[in-house]
Amino acid sequence: MSVLESAAFDDAIRNPDNAFHLMVIKDVPRRVRVYAGDVLLAESENALRVLEVGKSVYDPVIYVPESDLRADFSPLDKSTYCPIKGDASYVALDGEELAWVYKTPLDMTRRLAGHYAFWPSKVRLVEGD
Repeated sequence: MSVLESAAFDDAIRNPDNAFHLMVIKDVPRRVRVYAGDVLLAESENALRVLEVGKSVYDPVIYVPESDLRADFSPLDKSTYCPIKGDASYVALDGEELAWVYKTPLDMTRRLAGHYAFWPSKVRLVEGD
């Protein structure tokens, strides 16, 4: 049995075309705040943490509901496709791309609908008080 076949991944969402591309969506049990410098981008008690394994093991990503955004983001003319999540749209603040959103994700990941994820290298994430 491989690590990706262990009980820890029983509830994983799997790419139907590649069993080794999978993700787990977990509720974040604490308040989350996302900053770019000193600017508060989002504050949420309903954030989700996504753990994904694909071409590599990706850093965990926090997804925040749109209603919890605190900054005025501008849409970018950019999109990408993920075989697990669907089509992502990207947003910027003051011209810098900071986040993406799956407005209409695939059925298997519909929990992510309308949740914004932030590039970990471009923001500061604070969990808890």
